[in-house]
Amino acid sequence: MSESLLDGVHGLLVRAAAVAPPEDRSALDEASRRLAEPLRVAIAGRVKAGKSTLLNALVGEELAPTDASECTRVVTWYRNGLTYKIGAHLRSGERVPVQFDRADRAITIQLGAVDVHDVDHLEVEWPSRRLEAMTLIDTPGVGSLSHDVSARAHDFLEADGDQPAPADAVVYLMRHVHPGDVRLLESFRDTDHPGSPVSAVGVLSRADEIGACRLDAIDVAQRAASRYVAAPELRGLCLTVVPVAGLAAQAAATLTEGQFRQLAAVAQLPPRQLTELLLTVDRFAASDVDADVTVDQRKLLLERLGLYAVRVAVDAIRTSRVASSPQLARELLLRSGLPALQSLLALHFAGRSRMLKARTALAVLDTALHRHADAPGVEAVLRDAERLEAGAHEFEEVRILTALRVGALDVGDDRRDELVRLLGGSGAESSTRVGLDAGAPEDEIAATASVQLARWRRVADHPLSSRDVVMAAQAAVRTCEGILGDLAQRHTTGSTP
Repeated sequence: MSESLLDGVHGLLVRAAAVAPPEDRSALDEASRRLAEPLRVAIAGRVKAGKSTLLNALVGEELAPTDASECTRVVTWYRNGLTYKIGAHLRSGERVPVQFDRADRAITIQLGAVDVHDVDHLEVEWPSRRLEAMTLIDTPGVGSLSHDVSARAHDFLEADGDQPAPADAVVYLMRHVHPGDVRLLESFRDTDHPGSPVSAVGVLSRADEIGACRLDAIDVAQRAASRYVAAPELRGLCLTVVPVAGLAAQAAATLTEGQFRQLAAVAQLPPRQLTELLLTVDRFAASDVDADVTVDQRKLLLERLGLYAVRVAVDAIRTSRVASSPQLARELLLRSGLPALQSLLALHFAGRSRMLKARTALAVLDTALHRHADAPGVEAVLRDAERLEAGAHEFEEVRILTALRVGALDVGDDRRDELVRLLGGSGAESSTRVGLDAGAPEDEIAATASVQLARWRRVADHPLSSRDVVMAAQAAVRTCEGILGDLAQRHTTGSTP
């Protein structure tokens, strides 16, 4: 995606700030600054869905507390920073630095004299390469017995009538399709400027438990996730649903040499004894088991890895697929399902970050100026904002993708899959759009795009094409033209993709 969209939106925000009343200028200035920041991705879900565990797995460090401490009751932002610091942003607008400890590879935040009820959100700045492209936001559990805790998540994800939600996109964790999940996803979609499911991804969390912690648990959970993707109540609310065993993914990022040695010792037990030991959580932690690994060590392994990851690890060691802790970490990562989610976030969130941020900024502009539509200069800015939104092909792609996903465009099954891929439904990279592997040569991308451009032009111009088909084909034509234009520009300037 070119920078022209963000440039156009930034220019509109500057103009809007010049004509808006003073009380709205700070929001417009903040929206303008936000365009240059990393994408804001919220991680949300019901209580005990595994949000903090998933965030730790995505960052590759144990930053988010996973216990029931008071800090899990507030929204917490995790940003890339030059140094390590944590601050509490109070409801009064004041920012107060707070103390923290890093013990046992996890962070413990100490609010001290700060009352948790006075905290709007916490902000953790942590030097992390994985936080450079996205700011991750951990939210309290929806459906908590504490109304205040649950309300914090709802208030963060929903628009409040005056401002859009602070997040540009959301990763929503679910165990099954709960009515409360659907309602919250509907609220988040309603805040999207041109509403669509492109800014929400569903995660079937604790996927290992869905498959009874068997070695094929992720495959079992994948079949369940596929059914959720097809569910009518979710089809227009999130892009897709992927299964992730969060604890196994976190263990892959934090596995120690000591844990590997303990797992290797367990793997050396006689087959019958090992089978009995791995039967259940209670059996693995039983005190009457004769093993070199103590009861306390086994309990800690369960706490840190979970039964599924322990079973995967022991099987991988016994069959000699792994012989070291780094090899086991890679095995756990692959068997956790996390790589599929990471790829999805890279393709659909990071790849569309400019469009997602532009959409959020336009929502701020629209909200701020519509309250003062009669003020001098406001009507012209609103008119130009509508023109930019209608003319920006990035937004048109999202509108067509949404219509295709919910079945609102009748283009025929033979064309639907190609259109979804070409318009960025499988990833925003040019190679992915035209159906080639990542890293395909530019001349091959250009040749393939040219063939598809000619075909979609014929479809758009065909006298028997329906209105829906013509609309979708014209969007496909413009996408192909954009791909070829970008490639030509790179060739001229000598830049690389």
